[in-house]
Amino acid sequence: MPASGLEDKVAIVTGAAGGLGQAATQRLSEEGVKVVAVDLDAEAAQKSAADLPGEAIAVGSDVSSEEGVEHYVAEAVKAFGTVDFHFLNAGIAGSLAELVDVPVNEWDKVMAVNLRGPFLGIRAAFRQYLAEGTTGSIVVTSSIAGLRGSNDLLAYTTSKHGVVGLVHGAAVYGGPIGVRVNGIAPGIVPTTIFGASGQADMIRRAGTSPLRRPGTPEEIAGSVAFLLSDDATYITGEILSIDGGANVQNANRNAGGAGLWDVSITDETILRRHRDEHTNTARR
Repeated sequence: MPASGLEDKVAIVTGAAGGLGQAATQRLSEEGVKVVAVDLDAEAAQKSAADLPGEAIAVGSDVSSEEGVEHYVAEAVKAFGTVDFHFLNAGIAGSLAELVDVPVNEWDKVMAVNLRGPFLGIRAAFRQYLAEGTTGSIVVTSSIAGLRGSNDLLAYTTSKHGVVGLVHGAAVYGGPIGVRVNGIAPGIVPTTIFGASGQADMIRRAGTSPLRRPGTPEEIAGSVAFLLSDDATYITGEILSIDGGANVQNANRNAGGAGLWDVSITDETILRRHRDEHTNTARR
């Protein structure tokens, strides 16, 4: 059944050339939405837009810069006259470096795309709503990593925690003027953001979630369409977990998802390094 209130609306989708973004542009276009496909890779954005069944334009922009965000909003308004929806999805993973090895420049880059980007996008959306005297709906991509801790992907995890706070604050601000702001927290959905080896590991780990499989970009796109639509008019400030049930598992109990892993294996690298470096320091 089509989601209500989407047809003939205009939506900006950032990170539109990636797995989740591309699936979202496809779903929204099928629902009759006019799509503004935004990506740092302008050529990939153009391909994504060209493959859609409905009206669409592509914009190459850096979502982490004020100029880039102002550019994609201006292009959207120029093409379609207004913007109703914003799906702020662009993100990068960073490396799997251990905490003691995370470079500051990597930390700053991940924060710039994953947290400053959504902040700038939300701010621009509200400014446009104010200028036009209109309202709309915003969805931001967080992650299951934004709800729990991990000993790797530290910058990514921290940025996604920040997105949760950003969504909550923006929802409180937007409520009185009729602008809804929600977030999604995808679980294990193998996409190119994590590389080929990362995707293989994700598929293996997804086998311990309640649904015993990874999710698909299309499943995430369906939830995005729902949150943007009139079917969700009394939902704001929520972080919707789309994770096959992984978030509800108690890792300390039987059938506890990732808790089923042998921790002697998962901890081996950290423990060995800590022991060896401490020994070498003592010898010096």
